[in-house]
Amino acid sequence: MRRLWFVCWVLLAAMPARGAETYSFDATEFQKKPYELNGYVEFRYDRFRLNNSGAQYQLNNYLAPRVNLERTTALFKPSGKMRSGDFTLNARAHVEFQHDTVDSARTGRFDELYASYKPQPGFTLDAGKTALKWGKGYAWNPVGFVERLKDPNDPELAREGFTALSADFIRNFDGLLQTVAFTPVLLPARSHLNGDFGQPGHNNVAAKLYLLYRDTDIDFMFLSKGSRTRRVGVDFSRNVTSNLEVHGEWARVEDVQRRVTDAAGNVTASVANAHSYLLGVRYLTEREATLIAEYYRNGGGYGDSELRGFYQLADSAYRQFLATGVTAPLQRTQNLSQSGYGRPNAGRNYFYLRASQKEPFDILYFTPSVTLIANLNDRSVSVAPEMLYTGITNVELRLRTFFLSGSNYTEFGEKQNRRRLELMVRLYF
Repeated sequence: MRRLWFVCWVLLAAMPARGAETYSFDATEFQKKPYELNGYVEFRYDRFRLNNSGAQYQLNNYLAPRVNLERTTALFKPSGKMRSGDFTLNARAHVEFQHDTVDSARTGRFDELYASYKPQPGFTLDAGKTALKWGKGYAWNPVGFVERLKDPNDPELAREGFTALSADFIRNFDGLLQTVAFTPVLLPARSHLNGDFGQPGHNNVAAKLYLLYRDTDIDFMFLSKGSRTRRVGVDFSRNVTSNLEVHGEWARVEDVQRRVTDAAGNVTASVANAHSYLLGVRYLTEREATLIAEYYRNGGGYGDSELRGFYQLADSAYRQFLATGVTAPLQRTQNLSQSGYGRPNAGRNYFYLRASQKEPFDILYFTPSVTLIANLNDRSVSVAPEMLYTGITNVELRLRTFFLSGSNYTEFGEKQNRRRLELMVRLYF
């Protein structure tokens, strides 16, 4: 990995800056080509300052305690298209090599691989592995019924899709109702196909109805009962002014199973319907600063006292392990973590804020930003300053740091990491 970093920096030094580019116009560049290939290679270095008093650290590292963790990652993400008449074959691959002070791993898969048939502008049929994107939220999507969870720390990152059959029917009108689009989805789940979507042995049916009404985007979503429980949702997005956009989502998920523990280890199981919603704004100032703010209500999440009970149980199990060497209480607590308490944003009420400034002080191709995620119930926070530079042709440089803060028995105060430093170099082709 050190050699890879050295080669990467040599390439950066050899590449010309964007300021020296000359631009020309060629109409053939805008015509659809029969073949397309693009993507990027990414090299990333992460250094984690571990939180040895946090519940998540104690559950995952009680047999091998450490203070820091260093990780290097090499990632190759090519994507391409092949066109023939009304058919298009789309592919997006993910090849990753990761090494840290504990272990090494490699991953190879297709995030997307599907065929698309479009005989006319108002109809498209897709078959294969595709990443559908439902919802208007930036950091979270309560209505993302047929997609993998988004990472609020990196919400624009492309995610792996599911294998499905879907279609788009689109009609345009004159009047207040300008566009109607209907998207049915058939998503089978078997042990060898979409195995992580939910319970196997079901042919899941989902649908989305899109309306453009009075310059407002509105979606209605539905997922049938099968591998997952039945759920319905709605979202909207509207540009109030040229600089201000508002958006929101609401979802109802039936029969959500929750296992709640107290500090003594008494577990209570319940099943109930959960209502989640999100409301957000995006604002662009005259100085090209972008502000994104969202409030997220996680209807299936845990309240402040419920999270506190789990963290107290983990702390008690860890202390018992240090005193006696008995691991059974820690293992039972690990099972609870995997069943819900350990998932990202397991709480109930969250606030998200991201502020970025394009080219401050006339520094070309430089964009600093800061992201804040707060658990509103226990007042713990994650703050991530970031610097992004794109002044070298087809190269992106990013430096991020994460600072997690919270008192004992709060979500971000009990995370596995206390601080994190990330250096990323991405080369596009």
